[in-house]
Amino acid sequence: MSLNPDISRSTSFSEEQVAGYVIDATREVFSTMVMMEVTDNFPLKEPVSRFKCSITGMVGFAGTYSGVISIHCPVELALEVTSNMLGIECDEVNEDLNDAIGEIANMLGGSVKQVLSKGGLDVKLSIPTVISGEDYTVNSLSDNDCVVIPFTVGVHTLLVGLTLKKED
Repeated sequence: MSLNPDISRSTSFSEEQVAGYVIDATREVFSTMVMMEVTDNFPLKEPVSRFKCSITGMVGFAGTYSGVISIHCPVELALEVTSNMLGIECDEVNEDLNDAIGEIANMLGGSVKQVLSKGGLDVKLSIPTVISGEDYTVNSLSDNDCVVIPFTVGVHTLLVGLTLKKED
């Protein structure tokens, strides 16, 4: 799972730089908003596009750069994240959980947007989209224009992916 060389050239960012921005943003969001420490395990050893008992939050980019940033999290970890973030006990997939994971995707998108654009002015973010299920596939993770970073949180692994393209 790596950034396509054409995309790397067009964005002026190397795969390692993009990964570094995503890693920094994820650490910051988790330490300040979720009160959890994450450890990155970059690079991803094998592509992942199928998720079981998981939740995915995504935010799209439009403007000078287009793409999607996504966070893929096992439901068990998402429950812990939601409880920590909202200061309430969350023990089921519900609107609070969807809101929390969507907001984390939004914060990650905002952090990456600041790095990619001129003070954030030439890139717009979509509203977060959240999906969850017992068994689902996210095809953008199998594309060769995506950087995906696995993170460890306790005994769990979550993935943060960034698909990126510079518009002409």
